Amino acid sequence: MQDSIGRDVQIVDCRESMGIGEGGGLAQRGTISESESFEVVAIAMSPSKRHITKPICEITYGLREQGIRTSVLVLESGAGVPPDSPYGGAPGGSMAGMNEKEVFQIRRFKLALIHLGGISGHVVHKAKSFLRYVDIPAIVVCEAPVDYEDFAKVGIITRLVRPPPGKVECAGVIVDLVTGVVRGVSCPRDKLNEIVIKVKFWLSKVDSKEVILGRNNVG
Repeated sequence: MQDSIGRDVQIVDCRESMGIGEGGGLAQRGTISESESFEVVAIAMSPSKRHITKPICEITYGLREQGIRTSVLVLESGAGVPPDSPYGGAPGGSMAGMNEKEVFQIRRFKLALIHLGGISGHVVHKAKSFLRYVDIPAIVVCEAPVDYEDFAKVGIITRLVRPPPGKVECAGVIVDLVTGVVRGVSCPRDKLNEIVIKVKFWLSKVDSKEVILGRNNVG
């Protein structure tokens, strides 16, 4: 097929429920579209008036165009802030977190790409909540100008900065960051290229066994 039409064909298992919004173009919360192999899972916050899965759709298409098998998981409870966050959410607002089914789904993949928002404190504590039981390497894509030290301070192992001894609170590890990606708008070409380059790099590291997951070192 690739030789005949010049394209790399990928098979994607459709979601278990229909889309929402005008034209059904917005994926419902708590759904996953799976590629034929478990390479990368792009994790999106739940859709609502504030939390729109765009640009995760463009990022996914960009990765698939480069031959990277990418699945997309829209979290059941991706909006709001985690229960243990020191930042209070909106009155009557939802609490962010990941359920047991989602943890199981994500742990099958080699690499996670987590799309978060524009408030630094929310980004850091959501990442902590999502990576607490997910022992795979992750790339965080967000708008907020966060760095590795911000994540290490709350107990997440990162490629460059580790939490103090005895303060590790997550099984997962953040291997890279892409900041300046605004939620709800199209992803700039330079940012999309940066994401593709970093995903390819870390996939190669995982495949060559240079990345040691969880509470150990990162190659």
